[in-house]
Amino acid sequence: MSVVNTGCMQKQTQKSDAQLLFARNMKRIRLDKKLTQEKVAEAAGLHPNYISSVERGERNISIGNIERISHALGVSMTDLLAEPEKPRKPRGATP
Repeated sequence: MSVVNTGCMQKQTQKSDAQLLFARNMKRIRLDKKLTQEKVAEAAGLHPNYISSVERGERNISIGNIERISHALGVSMTDLLAEPEKPRKPRGATP
């Protein structure tokens, strides 16, 4: 992630790995549960545009909003931050 200094404030110009991981997990879980962004937003008490921007990895989301979204999706906060499991090779498989 790079940062641009614009006077007294700094602006993030790239998405962090953590933001992108959260975004991928959130979208995958939401789609697995057949929920719309609007339904998640309503259940979390957040605006649908915010949910959309989080799923695109554009938000540096607060711990409070991670909790709200996890409750709306019916999963733990760690589920939203977990690295995906890599598929295992069958025994005896050659590389």
